[in-house]
Amino acid sequence: MPGLEIRTRGLVHIYHADGHDVAALSGVDLHVTPGEMVGLLGPSGSGKSTLMSLLAGVLRPSAGKVFVGGTELSAAPPRDLDRLRATEIALMLQGAGRNLLPHATPDDNVRFAQHPARRAGRPLTDPREVLAEVGLADHADRPLSELTPGGLQLAAVAVAISTRPGLLLCDEPTSQLDHAARDQVLAALAHVNRTYGTTVVLVTHDPDVARVLPRTVTIRDGRIGGEGRSGEEYAVVTADGFLPLLGHLREGLPPGTLVRIHEVGDHYELRPERP
Repeated sequence: MPGLEIRTRGLVHIYHADGHDVAALSGVDLHVTPGEMVGLLGPSGSGKSTLMSLLAGVLRPSAGKVFVGGTELSAAPPRDLDRLRATEIALMLQGAGRNLLPHATPDDNVRFAQHPARRAGRPLTDPREVLAEVGLADHADRPLSELTPGGLQLAAVAVAISTRPGLLLCDEPTSQLDHAARDQVLAALAHVNRTYGTTVVLVTHDPDVARVLPRTVTIRDGRIGGEGRSGEEYAVVTADGFLPLLGHLREGLPPGTLVRIHEVGDHYELRPERP
């Protein structure tokens, strides 16, 4: 199926932990066009994984709205969410083992992942063809224990794409892999994005991964704190007029610094007021 569009409006998610409310997301407005490949960046605890769970319909937001394709996930009944996750939205959790049946072969794993979609009457690609697309044609019947870490992650990719979803969400798909395995996984994701038009959103901490992605979105303190396009990073003005500073500027401007914004020709300059 073609790639799915993502839109979030004023997205807020609050956790209750140790008797306190913790805002994981504080008003996220995000738009991803159908067929884009986007990386989510940011420090640990910034809200990236929470955002992924909301986009998958695993969590419901405390406030705001989430649209994937023509469905408002934040208002959809559980039955509809189950159907979407079985056919149109795929979520790869961090760590290959969390996405695979440990005592089954790659072929068995793909067949198991396809079962709900098959029951719904969805036309599906043969599991062997799916495994061939990620480079595991010769490993289809091997025990998972015989696969390398990179092979396991490729098997997890095969499971995630086995129903040809319109949206593929990947949480740290290249973590703890060597460079060769990392590049294989990225090539498999890029192939799915390019060949089928699947919208791909992935979380990464790896700057080398971020550099090869056509678009990146940085999450800081529960907000969108910047965007990257073709290697250039930009700050993003939010719907409420909030302008987060990019990382290197934040380091040079301590909290409480007064800053003037000057219009200079066709651009703006920030000028801190020195005490």
